[in-house]
Amino acid sequence: MKKSIISINGFPGSGKSSTANGVAKALDYKRFSSGDFMRNAAISKGVSLNAFSSMAEKDPSIDYMIDAEVKRAGTMENLVIDSRLAFHWIPESFKVYLVLPSEIAKERVLNNLKENELRKRSEYAPTRDEVYQKITERLASEKKRYKELYNIDHTDKNNYDLVVDTNTNTLEEVIQLVVKEYKKWQQLEN
Repeated sequence: MKKSIISINGFPGSGKSSTANGVAKALDYKRFSSGDFMRNAAISKGVSLNAFSSMAEKDPSIDYMIDAEVKRAGTMENLVIDSRLAFHWIPESFKVYLVLPSEIAKERVLNNLKENELRKRSEYAPTRDEVYQKITERLASEKKRYKELYNIDHTDKNNYDLVVDTNTNTLEEVIQLVVKEYKKWQQLEN
C-alpha cells in the first residue's frame, strides 16, 4: 500500500535537503532529515560526522538508533524525508535518488558548510579537496555498514522510482519534477 511519503537519497551535495525542503513546501508536507538527526547525534558526542560514521562501523547501535527514527517517521503521512535508508525502511514511499558529479558536489558541499551552522559544527572542512576526502570516506563507511548490516546498496539506482541529475536541472526544476512524478505515482494502482 502506497504512503503519502517521499523519501529522498543521493550523493552528498546533490541537493537532498534543498529538494526535500522545496517539495515539502510545494505539497504542504512535513519534513524529516535523518542527516540532521545524525549530525546532532555526532555533535552531542563531541565528534565530527565522519568520526561518528567511523564509530558506527564498530558500534551498530548508532545505525539502529538512526534507523529507528526513520522507521518512526515512516508511520506518518504527508512527509518528505531525506535519508540514506528511507527507501529501504519505508518501501511504500515514493523513492527519489539525486545524482551529481563529484567535482560539482565538492563545491556545493563546501559552500553549504560555510552557510549552514549545523553542518559546519559536524563536518567542517576548509578546502574542496578535504571536502571530497570526507565525502568519499563517509560514503565508503555507509556503503560498508549498510552492506554488512542489511545486505543493501543505498546507491543502487534500481532501488528508486525516480532518478534526477541535479547538475542538469535547476533546484526549481528538480522540485517540480519530483512533485509531478510523485503525483503520477500516487495515481497508479497499488
